[in-house]
Amino acid sequence: MLKMFKPLFCCLFFLVTICRAQTNALSVAHHPSSFPLFTSSTVAGILIDEQDAKVVHIAAEAFIADVELISGKTMQLNKRGNAMQVIAGTIGQSKHIDQLIKEKRIDVRSILHKWERFLIKVIAPNKLIIAGSDPRGTAFGIFHLSRAMGVSPWVWWADVTPQKKKQLYVSGSYLSKEPTVKYRGIFLNDEDWGLQPWAAKTFEPETGDIGPKTYAKIFELLLRLRANMIWPAMHPSTKAFFHYPGNAQMATDYAIVVGSSHAEPMLRNNVDEWKEKTMGEFNFITNHDTIYNYWEERVIQSKGLNAFYTLGIRGVHDSKMLGANTLQEQKLLLDKAVKEQREMLAKHNNPDITKVPQAFIPYKEVQDIYDAGFEVPQDVTLVWCDDNYGYIRHFPNEKERTQTGGNGVYYHLSYWGRPHDYLWLSSTHPAQMYTQMRMAYDKGARNMWIVNVGDIKPGEYLTELFLDMAWNIDSIANNQKGLEQHLHNWLTREFGTANAKDLVAVMNEYYRLAYIRKPEFMGATRTEESDPKYKVVTDLPWSEEEINQRLKEYAAIDTKIVQLTKRMSSTKQDSWFQLIEYPVRGAAAINRKLLYAQLARHNKGSWALSDAAYDSVVAFTNRYNSLANGKWKYMMDMKPRKLAVFDKADRQIIDKPLVQTAKPLCVFNGTGYQTFYGQKPLAHGMGYQRGAVSVAKGSAVTYTFTSTADSAKIVLALAPHHPVEGTKIRYSIQVDDGPVQTVDYATQGRSEEWKQNVLTNQANRTTTHAIGKNGKHVVKITAVDEGVIVDQVKVMSSE
Repeated sequence: MLKMFKPLFCCLFFLVTICRAQTNALSVAHHPSSFPLFTSSTVAGILIDEQDAKVVHIAAEAFIADVELISGKTMQLNKRGNAMQVIAGTIGQSKHIDQLIKEKRIDVRSILHKWERFLIKVIAPNKLIIAGSDPRGTAFGIFHLSRAMGVSPWVWWADVTPQKKKQLYVSGSYLSKEPTVKYRGIFLNDEDWGLQPWAAKTFEPETGDIGPKTYAKIFELLLRLRANMIWPAMHPSTKAFFHYPGNAQMATDYAIVVGSSHAEPMLRNNVDEWKEKTMGEFNFITNHDTIYNYWEERVIQSKGLNAFYTLGIRGVHDSKMLGANTLQEQKLLLDKAVKEQREMLAKHNNPDITKVPQAFIPYKEVQDIYDAGFEVPQDVTLVWCDDNYGYIRHFPNEKERTQTGGNGVYYHLSYWGRPHDYLWLSSTHPAQMYTQMRMAYDKGARNMWIVNVGDIKPGEYLTELFLDMAWNIDSIANNQKGLEQHLHNWLTREFGTANAKDLVAVMNEYYRLAYIRKPEFMGATRTEESDPKYKVVTDLPWSEEEINQRLKEYAAIDTKIVQLTKRMSSTKQDSWFQLIEYPVRGAAAINRKLLYAQLARHNKGSWALSDAAYDSVVAFTNRYNSLANGKWKYMMDMKPRKLAVFDKADRQIIDKPLVQTAKPLCVFNGTGYQTFYGQKPLAHGMGYQRGAVSVAKGSAVTYTFTSTADSAKIVLALAPHHPVEGTKIRYSIQVDDGPVQTVDYATQGRSEEWKQNVLTNQANRTTTHAIGKNGKHVVKITAVDEGVIVDQVKVMSSE
């Protein structure tokens, strides 16, 4: 009997390890006092109060479907005659839960009046209780039990079929903590090449758009991922969220908070809703009344909606504000806009403006206005942004941490813009995201985390990792082992223990290779540059040896995926292709296409191999769009924005040799340090060889090399972070007892250096040192500021 239930217990153990709740005694296994959720001949019922929130009813219906997927049996909802009952409800909104509290059969004092907490407990052998501190807490508790049963949050969105079971018992109890980040959600963006055409043509043709039917599925996914917030899709291909009345109603039903991006103040979608022909220019100086009324109309319309209002003003579609040229003019205009926006919120929403959730998002040029002294009201949440490539531009300082509205982060896993889009495959390194978000959290960004997920697919794993961190920042140990354990657990849940170990190695390599250069960046092209040369695919600055090594590394994981595919059961083939095979083999194929083309341009390789790789991407994409009997048709586009990097390589010959890159005398990965001073360096798996280390401010690492020269050049390759405090991010370097050189590697705006840094994921600095003697020499690198991550130390010839 115990052997039969071991997989169930393991599944739950994984879940509890991720959540690290105050008590982890809930067990899906058969004990004398356990609750039989279903057996070979029976299935429990589920009881909820008809007056409880709609989201509780929705979660209960989803749970019934989950149980049926696993057992083949259908639970009865609100049927009193069931001998076994799951009783789910919200404290104060469920008569069933309140009665149990009154009878002192459950103790809810620890979750009472808390944010999104829940208790799961078996009482006697015939009742399983799920009590939530609020409706979302109840829904999270219900979906927590689904996870414990073995149902993936991606059960619908990635066709992850749970393992069938003949019987399943639950015992013990589980008490959740409050989430470490209060508002946690996703931004649907750049949806033109996946989510919108799929919704319009395949899933929701009745609206021909991302409408309430699509949002219902998105909102269920958010609840399964323990998220509570949406920034809706807003590109020109999509009608505004409020265009379809059912969208807002769905958000209310699913208890999802509706916000909007940095470019969409007051829940308006300017791209779709601002009609310049009839409304005039979006200029708050010359067209003030029209814009004011436009905002006020949405405030009135959204009254009663669970909303988070973005304050401020920018131009239509993510452009600079009109009518103000100097920083001072922009500051005065922004101040006027925010003041009037808050006045209308107080008038129509709540006279106590501090009770209305509001955000101010210093994105791009708005950051400059903020830095010039713009004062954000204390009750407003400051939401800081990355540079669109995963490196946060500003972390809350001491003054900002006192903001009563708190701080947050808007982070990208997908982006359209300079220096190059990455809209196709989701390949941001998990450790890059983790280290940035962990630092943001430690610096006080704890009120709102939003991640730009593009089309949702194929960013499933990174989305879940981001939201797991937001739910409980300490659920993932702050080191490389913690991140690898999270990945291992995820892969185990989706594809089984037998495959997880091999898969961790493959996915680590997938992310490492993309860290060196994302698949979308492999053509050496750029977007939104005035010089036409950047539209033409050309050589990367890599030698023949480097190209062949990268081809070899991609071939290894491509071959491994082909082998592992054969292990997958027929019920796992669709989810396997979506979550693993398409991104890994797609990345390998586009690298082959462009690297073989580079070799062929110099008569070093075969055009046929490049063309075959292109054909592979076409075949993979066609297969993706035919999965699950056409369920995902139009979801995957292999050429977002039809950029040249995605085309079949043009056949041309270059009458000059490939570059010859200078070989270092020796190379150390960050983890190859010999000694350290101060805090021990922390590794997370980042870097060109997964050997980067975070060096704490004031701490140092040393590396030893041997040389016969009088001097040496040392190239230090660092993760291209932005300053954590102030305007500088510096390290100091010393060889032996020589002079100490202090180097700042902060970049400014969208400078050429910044572009190179984000395309290569390295900031490189070279220093020259007189060493004057043969033999061993010690390089000492000290972090002068916070945020220093040493990837590689290269000792070069000074000649």
